[in-house]
Amino acid sequence: MTDAWNKNGMNGRRRFLIAATSVAGGVACVAWATPFVLSMMPSERAKAAGAPVEVDISKLEPGMLLAVEWRGKVVWILKRTPEMLANLAKLDPLLADPKSEKEDQQPKYAQNPTRSIKPEILITEGVCTHLGCSPVFRKDIAPADLGPDWLGGFFCPCHGSKFDLAGRVYQNLPAPTNLIIPPHTYLSDSLLLIGADSKETA
Repeated sequence: MTDAWNKNGMNGRRRFLIAATSVAGGVACVAWATPFVLSMMPSERAKAAGAPVEVDISKLEPGMLLAVEWRGKVVWILKRTPEMLANLAKLDPLLADPKSEKEDQQPKYAQNPTRSIKPEILITEGVCTHLGCSPVFRKDIAPADLGPDWLGGFFCPCHGSKFDLAGRVYQNLPAPTNLIIPPHTYLSDSLLLIGADSKETA
């Protein structure tokens, strides 16, 4: 009787120790693997250094501006209305570089009248090319403070530079160049990847 109890007691204790050891080993394995798995994902430092950023634009309505961060800078995504697109050509005589001829300001596939892959979607850095201030999105037409030629765009309150709705700079203002168009591509109609070049051509 005592031998049987000892045998059953030992078996129970053995099972408990095996189970406890297995659980502890599993926890240790997860604890060891977690940093390894996380290291495969882009860190905040990697994102700041330029890792591409995916953006869902499925809910972007015409006339709406979305702001995201890439490389520590604000990037704007604007869905232009047909009226906004129609107004772009009217402004050419007022702009410093209407044809976006300074090549380092945009990728080749965005060196066109709308400075974009899809005409209605503008992707640009929200940083003034004068001293790095952040312009303000002003889609109002001919407001008193911006004059009768204003057909919507981006106004820099720091020193008065103005950009149209393609990010092109007006003449005779402090900003020397158009707003920068970052590399970007479309993964689908509603998913944008900022920081990776498109295979589209201009």
